[in-house]
Amino acid sequence: MKVTPLAIPEVVLFEPQIFGDDRGFFYESFNMKVFKEATGLERQFVQDNHSKSQKGVLRGLHYQLDPMAQGKLVRVIEGEVLDIAVDIRKSSPTFGQWVGAKLSAENNNQLWVPEGFAHGFITLSDSAQFLYKATNYYAPEFERCIAWNDPNLSVDWQLGDIECPSLSAKDKQGLTLKEAELFK
Repeated sequence: MKVTPLAIPEVVLFEPQIFGDDRGFFYESFNMKVFKEATGLERQFVQDNHSKSQKGVLRGLHYQLDPMAQGKLVRVIEGEVLDIAVDIRKSSPTFGQWVGAKLSAENNNQLWVPEGFAHGFITLSDSAQFLYKATNYYAPEFERCIAWNDPNLSVDWQLGDIECPSLSAKDKQGLTLKEAELFK
């Protein structure tokens, strides 16, 4: 498995080695030893989530505050998304910066989004199925959302032919980074 820290080094891209032939393919989608070596972290994943979205659906930028902060290992099993992680740790040298990676069923890449980051994605293909491994349970009272289009973040969502992303009612209420409750 190829492991690449992104411009914010705590966010890590995992690219599996795929073994394929005329029958199909096989790859190892998770290995705790590789994860620990790549991140320096030993995390227990306690919840798996699965979503399906149509083209132009934007989910995020979501996070949970302590003590229910979540790290997420995410991947796509159908279609393609642009996945975004924003550093929302006030004490971090990369506070307010973001990184992104295209995840698809074709490339089988996974992105590690650690605790202390807001996370979101936009569906670039006709539809996409997205899998999340989370290090903590969903706790709505600790959930927060930063506006996807916060001008202070200037996230390049690579909208292309998508005129206006489709947002949930919750995501339409996202706060700016300056207004939001954040990590220390």
